[in-house]
Amino acid sequence: MELSRRDILKLTALGALAATVGPRLTRPQSSEGAEIEQNDRVFICNEDSNTLSVIDPRSNTVETSINLTSFDEDPRPPFRYVTGGVIPTHAAMVTKPLYHGAILLHGAAPSPDSRFLAATGRGTSNVYLIDAEKKRVIGNVPNPQAGPMTNPERLTSGILVGREPHEPTFTRNGNELWVTVRGEDRIAILDVKAALKEGSAGAIRAYVETVNGPAQVWFSRDGTTAFVVSQKTSHVDVFSVNPDAQGWSRPQRKTRLDIKAQDPFGFTPFQKTTPDGNEIWFSHKLADGVSAWETSGSHRMLDHVPVGEQARPNHIEFVENARGKVVYVSLARVDDGGPGGVASSQIAIIDRATPPGKRRTVGSFFTRGRESHGLWTNPSNTLLYVAHEQDELPGTPSAGQTVCAAFDVSNPVKPVFLAQIPLGDLELPSGKLRNKKSINLVYVRPGARSQTG
Repeated sequence: MELSRRDILKLTALGALAATVGPRLTRPQSSEGAEIEQNDRVFICNEDSNTLSVIDPRSNTVETSINLTSFDEDPRPPFRYVTGGVIPTHAAMVTKPLYHGAILLHGAAPSPDSRFLAATGRGTSNVYLIDAEKKRVIGNVPNPQAGPMTNPERLTSGILVGREPHEPTFTRNGNELWVTVRGEDRIAILDVKAALKEGSAGAIRAYVETVNGPAQVWFSRDGTTAFVVSQKTSHVDVFSVNPDAQGWSRPQRKTRLDIKAQDPFGFTPFQKTTPDGNEIWFSHKLADGVSAWETSGSHRMLDHVPVGEQARPNHIEFVENARGKVVYVSLARVDDGGPGGVASSQIAIIDRATPPGKRRTVGSFFTRGRESHGLWTNPSNTLLYVAHEQDELPGTPSAGQTVCAAFDVSNPVKPVFLAQIPLGDLELPSGKLRNKKSINLVYVRPGARSQTG
């Protein structure tokens, strides 16, 4: 019997609906029926293992793990991950002698054309560039000791930018990468072409002073304005990018917004502009709320939305399609009573179809993982992927694994669970390194305009 495309879509939807009411699935379900292209991939920064997990959204399985450690570049014990049959803890592995790999891989952002990713090592004070099509670290060199017991490449040192870089963001024209140096009070501005070619400190064009503890930069849709949030002060810096004729920035501070009323704790780690570019939303993690502000004019506040006591909001994502217009907010809080009786975090849903000043949470849904963090949708706004920091509990199908969750968000107000995806291991010559503690997550379609474009 031959099935039509409509029949296949119906069967897929029924299978996904059954997944939402039953126990957690042990086998990932595909996203068949959604708009997915062959080269679409989901990249996840794993902070404890210093790896990038790469998920194929067609099958919702891990395709590969990108290695940003320096283990097994030399066959001698000081350079190996597993020595004498002993696997070090994630916390101890980066203090092994002669380790020169990433430490605390954290932030990630795609280039405007989605061909590259920038990822930050908080503990190594550097930035790495990743080829999204080849799924490899740019700047690596052939390993002179390559062989059966060693890796074929030696990891680049990346680009040193300063103490505790948190989030990287490309300018809208793709010329520059702005990196918030959270352990200081400045932003590193990199020449992207030089970084791709040299992969060295020579790529740094300038440093710009800003608020203490800058967490992230995000640009207005037209690329003329930069917003800088902080995790140490209750202020947001607003810069005029002021590009020259060649598109290189000449930043000038326009104003400093006082957000003490919305974030008295001074801890705003994440921000993003709406698809129409008219608003920028901030997550106030310790204040358990999010707020929306105008990207132009006087940058006045439009909304302040509480998301629940001890909710601890992390990332923000916007979904707009034919069936709704919402804001998703990932919550770090872990709640009992999730699907199948398993503890899980939730995503708050804010209705953005209502006028400014009246936005409120209209519901939430369980993420099927613990301590949800990064969020990103596919270009058609029909699929959502969620990263999680904590491992799954004993006695569950993915016990001891860090997981990613996939949802069909064709109806943004009623997401349908598709898959809980265990991230598994990076297989090194000396042993398996478990992918652990997911932070940032991005959905990438190489060659297509990204959310930073």
